[in-house]
Parts: sequence; structure tokens; C-alpha cells
Amino acid sequence: MKIAVSSTGPDLSAQVDPRFGRCQYFIVVDPDTLESEAFLNPSISASGGAGAQAAQLVAAKGAKAVLTGHCGPNAFTALRAAGIEIITGAAGTAKDAIEQYKAGQLKPTTEPTVGEKFGLGQTGTGSGPGMGPDMGRGGGRGMGRGAGGGGRGQGGRRS
Repeated sequence: MKIAVSSTGPDLSAQVDPRFGRCQYFIVVDPDTLESEAFLNPSISASGGAGAQAAQLVAAKGAKAVLTGHCGPNAFTALRAAGIEIITGAAGTAKDAIEQYKAGQLKPTTEPTVGEKFGLGQTGTGSGPGMGPDMGRGGGRGMGRGAGGGGRGQGGRRS
């Protein structure tokens, strides 16, 4: 049996990516031998349908179970349709998650754990656009002058 792990990197020492459809990598592992194959997730920047596309990819790689942090509704439906067991709540390294699964510490998920578009605009390092009304584009209206007084620029005029 093969297990797919959503991952932030291409080896078993990488952290589990909390996103399934928009994870950075998938590592497909034989849990008995720990023989693995990693591949970049081509759906990471998809504008829509990332979960379903990622589920198809994992199914094509022969995975019978998925270990991830969260799973949205589209991915959940596609994984279920492919007969793939869905395990959410995985954390730590990919190897840790596999060991926890083998020890029976991680249980199958019966419903999606996040809404649609979870992880859109996020990266594995936690950066990405803000979700406020100005989307991080400097919506401030400050009128402060600072402690240095009202200095004037000395640039020359261009014609």
C-alpha cells in the first residue's frame, strides 16, 4: 500500500504541509520500507480546482491513503471517489506522520476540515497577501511629520 503525504519539501524530513490541494510537494511512501517518491504539486497555483486536481494526481501515483493537515470539500469528494482514505490532522515531519499513522494514532476523516480555497495565497513559510480590505497595499492615511521636523527635499526639477 502507498501513502501520499502533503509536504513542504521533497523528502521525509520535510514538514507536513497543512494544505492538501495547494501543498508544495507530495511524497508517496511505502509505509513498510519507507521507500518514497517526491514530486512538486502542479496544482499549487491553480486558480480553481486545486484539490480535485491534486486528488487525481495522488490517485494516479497509486496512493491508497493521504496524510495531510487539512482537506477541503472538492479534494475530499475527489479522494473519496477514488477510494483513497483521508487522514487529516497530520503534523511534524512526513516520517513522523507515517509513523503515527502506522501506530494507529491518526484516524480517517469523515468530512472536509476546511472550506473551499483554503491555502490560496499562502506558502509553506507563512507569507502571502493579506486578507484585509486593502490586501496589504498600504491603505494608511497617516499625516504624521516625525520627530525630525518638516524637512524639505532638495531634488532638482526634471523637464
